[in-house]
Amino acid sequence: MKNLFALLMVGFSLLSFAQSKVPFVGKRSYDIVEGFSGSGTPAYYVDIRKNGDVHFGYVQVNQADGTETAEDINVGKYNPKVMTVHFKKFNETFHLKLEKDKIYLTDKNGNIQKTSDCCSVAESTDPDTKCSCESGLYES
Repeated sequence: MKNLFALLMVGFSLLSFAQSKVPFVGKRSYDIVEGFSGSGTPAYYVDIRKNGDVHFGYVQVNQADGTETAEDINVGKYNPKVMTVHFKKFNETFHLKLEKDKIYLTDKNGNIQKTSDCCSVAESTDPDTKCSCESGLYES
């Protein structure tokens, strides 16, 4: 009985320790790749809950007719290496890595992507330029 109790206490301690490693608790918005569509650019966000669950989502408002599209996906517990989110409405899959103040678009192994799509307007004058796919995380 004592062994079972000790095992349970260790399990709860590990769970508490793992949850304390989240980079922040709350909702942050980000913009890794700027949109170029006339239908409205999605406003992406990440929301880390107190229990360590991570939600990614977006809200997109069509500028032509005011139609709003939104989605919120629970990707499970925080993972410091890479988290995968699949938005069903637009069939988009992203691999993302979070830090306290930054978010990165990565491959499935957690390597930060570098593409011309992630360059600012000032950087995109040279088509061969590849920029790190990252964004600051902003409190709403």
